[in-house]
Amino acid sequence: MSIDKVLDAKGLACPMPIVKTKKAMDELESSQVVEIHTTDKGAKNDLAAWAKSAGHELLKYDEENAVLKFWIKKG
Repeated sequence: MSIDKVLDAKGLACPMPIVKTKKAMDELESSQVVEIHTTDKGAKNDLAAWAKSAGHELLKYDEENAVLKFWIKKG
């Protein structure tokens, strides 16, 4: 998987991971991928729901050492 942008949202509480993700997505071209790192446990549901409602695709989700990682492809 080719990553076009990495977003560090660790330590940020809701809704900031989504706000930062939306801003990062605005800078990408269609079908580019952003990798997001966050420690906000609520982001698992929030980012998945936001990606779907915004027309993007959640490609993968992973958790590593209390850091949630998401890969979202711009729609």
